[in-house]
Amino acid sequence: SELIRSFLLSGMPCPSSCPPGLLALMAPGLALMATFSLTSQAGDRRALPVEKPPGVKGRTLILLDVNTKSPIRIISENFLSLQLDPSIIHDGWLDFLSSRRLVTLARGLAPAFLRFAGKRTDFLRVLVRSSEVHKVVLPPIDRCNRTDYSLAISLFSFPFAVDIVRSDIALDKQKGCKIAQHPDIMLELQREKAAQMHLVLLKEQFSNTYSNLTLTARSLDKLYNFADCSGLHLIFALNALRRNPNNSWNSSNALSLLKYSASKKYNISWELGNEPNNYRTLIGRSVNGSQLGKDYVQLRSLLQLIRTYSRANLYGPNIGRPRKNVIALLEGFMKVAGSTVDAVTWQHYYIDGQVAKVTDFLKTRLLDSLSDQIRKIQKVVNTYTPGKKIWLEGVGATSPGGMNNLSDSYAAGFLWLNTLGLLASQGIDVVVRHSFLDHGHNHLVDQNFNPLPDYWLSLLYKRLIGPKVLAIHVAGLQRKPRPGRVIRDKLRIYAHCTSYHNHNYVRGSITLYIINLHRSRKKIKLAGTLRDKIVHQYLLQPYGKDGLHSKSVQLNGQPLAMVDDGTLPELKPRPLRAGRTLVIPPLTMSFYVVKNVNALACRYR
Repeated sequence: SELIRSFLLSGMPCPSSCPPGLLALMAPGLALMATFSLTSQAGDRRALPVEKPPGVKGRTLILLDVNTKSPIRIISENFLSLQLDPSIIHDGWLDFLSSRRLVTLARGLAPAFLRFAGKRTDFLRVLVRSSEVHKVVLPPIDRCNRTDYSLAISLFSFPFAVDIVRSDIALDKQKGCKIAQHPDIMLELQREKAAQMHLVLLKEQFSNTYSNLTLTARSLDKLYNFADCSGLHLIFALNALRRNPNNSWNSSNALSLLKYSASKKYNISWELGNEPNNYRTLIGRSVNGSQLGKDYVQLRSLLQLIRTYSRANLYGPNIGRPRKNVIALLEGFMKVAGSTVDAVTWQHYYIDGQVAKVTDFLKTRLLDSLSDQIRKIQKVVNTYTPGKKIWLEGVGATSPGGMNNLSDSYAAGFLWLNTLGLLASQGIDVVVRHSFLDHGHNHLVDQNFNPLPDYWLSLLYKRLIGPKVLAIHVAGLQRKPRPGRVIRDKLRIYAHCTSYHNHNYVRGSITLYIINLHRSRKKIKLAGTLRDKIVHQYLLQPYGKDGLHSKSVQLNGQPLAMVDDGTLPELKPRPLRAGRTLVIPPLTMSFYVVKNVNALACRYR
């Protein structure tokens, strides 16, 4: 066996001194010696560890094969989705969602959901005048809770409601997509306003005390116009902290929004509240899981009374990190409303943005921290509603608000790409990225409307990755763990069928995406069904002198930037000859499309 190991690692042909029968012994070893395959349990499908053992010098050749017969998971076509925080009302960016540049960037990530929610969801009030609502019949009054279904409810006037800039388009007088080309002076004024508001918003986040926001009918029009023009499906989270004296949800203000959006025939899905486990901290009043479940049942009944939304999707409860008290809340919710929601949602932020360092994004322990949370959520959901879809909403590298030159840099991509691979392989149906555009540093697009590294990573993912997840098999050397220690893999490999929407590749092609956290390059030899196939490489690396802190990226050595406000660049691959070893540079992320595999799992939708 030692001779076989030496042969496999050297890559040299068998010497003439090989003992009889060695070739026969080598055949299965060449196929997959010491094969590591993904476990069949749903909670532990992840890329496999590949490391050099102590004392072994030289480069290790890793053998990689993929099971092409059937997928291990099938995720949503909208798997990678987006979020907008209601803070865009506060700082004024809502008025610029009609920007041609922003719409072009968002279209690049379609199809996807657009979730309008965040910390300020439960401080959002709707102001809709009765004259703005037409031909929508009121449902009967809920006499049990004595709910008043009045149309226009807003108990305050928000001081920042007056725009310092106005768009040159009238959204309510035009048909079809409303796209604007805002003058530079307008954008400059808005950036100055946003910079002033940034400090206010950060102060609110750190103090966990939020001021009220007002959403007008015109604001909703702008939000929906952006989603609709971008090919995104809007999910709107309603305020759950409007409470009756008996602590039940007061739905009167939500009804005014439902009636107005129904009168405009807006196709919207709905949620109620954001991180209900934090309500006691926010307002000194808690809502337990059972009561929250009743609130969702009430919302479902309300939706069914409005024809436009009688079959609308409802998602929740959007809990935070599944600690003991949060799990108890989720269990109470599932008992009452598990069958009411179309997917169960929670959110996750990896690290505290106040203390983050670039090296944090390279820690395998941090990358693996999400797996335990997935298992906890799946255990509760499968106990009460087996097979119910699970979504991770509001995911980001750091919280609160991110950190400049870290969560918006190339380094943050390691967490983001690993999150996508891990969630897909463990059966999470949708992941919602916080956020597309906001005042912090967790966004995909900055306030100059320039795409950041995670945007380009997401664009590559959307263009190349299909919803069918495939199992991988890796053979190579692995350290023997010391007692009590876990080996964590710095080389992470995931495989999917190539996106059916990418017409550059025939059905049956396979896409690998690889994260190399090593400070040395790694070599991968494709084996089995992938052997001797032409491969297209998409290697994403930081661009410029800032290295991992860079906010610009290059694809196969060419910097990525928009061609103009209405055009994204062509994502050109680097063709590799058939049978060539893949060389993965250190501290990089890359995609490899293996062409014409004719994989059975990938031939049909």
